[in-house]
Amino acid sequence: MTVYFIGAGPGDPELITVKGQRLIRSCPVIIYAGSLVPAAVLEGHQADTVVNSAELHLEQIIDLIRTAHAQGQDVARVHSGDPSLYGAIGEQIRYLRELNIPFEIIPGVTATAACAALLGAELTLPDISQSVILTRYADKTAMPAGEELASLAQHGATMAIHLGVNHLEKILVELLPHYGADCPIAVIHRATWPDQDWVVGTLADIAAKVEAKGFRRTALILVGRVLGSEVFSESSLYRAGHAHLYRP
Repeated sequence: MTVYFIGAGPGDPELITVKGQRLIRSCPVIIYAGSLVPAAVLEGHQADTVVNSAELHLEQIIDLIRTAHAQGQDVARVHSGDPSLYGAIGEQIRYLRELNIPFEIIPGVTATAACAALLGAELTLPDISQSVILTRYADKTAMPAGEELASLAQHGATMAIHLGVNHLEKILVELLPHYGADCPIAVIHRATWPDQDWVVGTLADIAAKVEAKGFRRTALILVGRVLGSEVFSESSLYRAGHAHLYRP
């Protein structure tokens, strides 16, 4: 018996790995994050038990897994995006280790990757940014020392900010000194879902655009010069005259 933490991807049911889909269709028990994972992701399943974890607290989820373990049933524990990012799997894994219940993590497409694809953007351009910072806005859960938004912004790297659209004005105040008012920024609402929508602007005008759209939740903020730059060096990988293992 194994618990499979499966990344369902950002919303589009086709943006799940083949392995993740196979396990969902074969596991006799499915526990899925129904608030963020569309029902279409579960299509084709043959499970005897399907439970929406949005209605449960942690101990109830562990009780379901414990019961499945006693019955020798594999569990598909389905999370949105990639479960290793803001998936709250660490606390579940801690319980599983205490109970000696085997588990495996199946990666998924992240919201950041989905949003970059939607914008037609590469997040790491030569000369512009070679780093991507994935972070969140500190609201109910405080950030560790040194991970405050203003501290991270000092790097000037491409940044993806989760769980922050309701605090956009405060976020802009922290970003402005480091990125500048003319820095490109995008706010993407429910990327890859049928009702996906987004706005692109600068730190100076994005707040008004988001307000006009009415985005309140389930939105990712992407900020960085990569979103608006056409002037950058070509990579060495495909540069004529650059030799490497496959192109002497």
